[in-house]
Amino acid sequence: MRQKHRHLLLRALFGFCLWFSAPLAARADYPERAITLIVPFAPGGSTDVIARTVAEAMRPLLGQPVVVDNRAGAGGALGTAQIAKAAPDGYTIGMGTASTLAINPAVYKSLPFDVTTDLAPVGAIAAVPNIMSVNPKVTARNMAEFVPLARIQAGRMSYGSSGNGSVSHLMGEQFKLATGADLVHVPYRGIGPALNDAVSGQIDVLFDNLPTTLPLVQAGKLRALAISGPARLPVLPDVPTFAELRLDALDWMAFFGLVAPAKTPAAVIARLNGALRAALAQPEVRKTLATQQAMITAGSPAEFAATIASAMQRMRGAAAAAHIEIR
Repeated sequence: MRQKHRHLLLRALFGFCLWFSAPLAARADYPERAITLIVPFAPGGSTDVIARTVAEAMRPLLGQPVVVDNRAGAGGALGTAQIAKAAPDGYTIGMGTASTLAINPAVYKSLPFDVTTDLAPVGAIAAVPNIMSVNPKVTARNMAEFVPLARIQAGRMSYGSSGNGSVSHLMGEQFKLATGADLVHVPYRGIGPALNDAVSGQIDVLFDNLPTTLPLVQAGKLRALAISGPARLPVLPDVPTFAELRLDALDWMAFFGLVAPAKTPAAVIARLNGALRAALAQPEVRKTLATQQAMITAGSPAEFAATIASAMQRMRGAAAAAHIEIR
């Protein structure tokens, strides 16, 4: 009888080992086909440029193509929902940004996904500074001159954004709360039209990620008043940081990273993270990202999760203080 029980136990253990080793073997072979990288924004912007740079560098490291698929809409929420709802097998991953992972959850009344339960962080890629600029017709040459001017002209100066609930909208409202300046918000359908009207003088002020605004500042079409980040930038040595100006509420950077659907196997996440970090160590990748003024922030999935959690907390506080809510 004991021998029979021992035989049954050995068979059960053998079966369990087969069941457990099968997915491990499959994961060891990952990836066996092309990987889709969903970018929740239109082609041409910073998110798209960074995604394509990383995808191309990861291809030889993974031994399979990483195909960029742009799924724009709803401020990035549409594409992010598709990432969250994809099969958790490592063959659909996506770009996560400060907008999609922190700002959208803070300002939208409801979203078709939950960042904390429906997405798995893979790893951070980079962070870029934000910038506040004004049309050259604005007489203020610096922040010390601009704030009192905006207070005196209460309700007569305007700032543009890429839309309600966007990075630029949140920054504008944070600025108003921090300084007492009464600026009128003018939302646009994208940052392009807002930039055009800032240059033409239809609006006075613009808050934006640095890469899209920098060429206009360098051309003298806009005047930079402040940037976010740990230090002044070599490309704008005379522009102070928000921290220098004691505007700490605005001293945050837009971040970019890779995410996967929740329940993606840990072994797959580790494989993707390793390839991502190796890609970000390549000189050509670093050179390309530098043209976007992107500061590489490669790290572990846990470190990226901590970045997301911290940003979510900050943005929820900012959105609540500014009474920003999108239904």
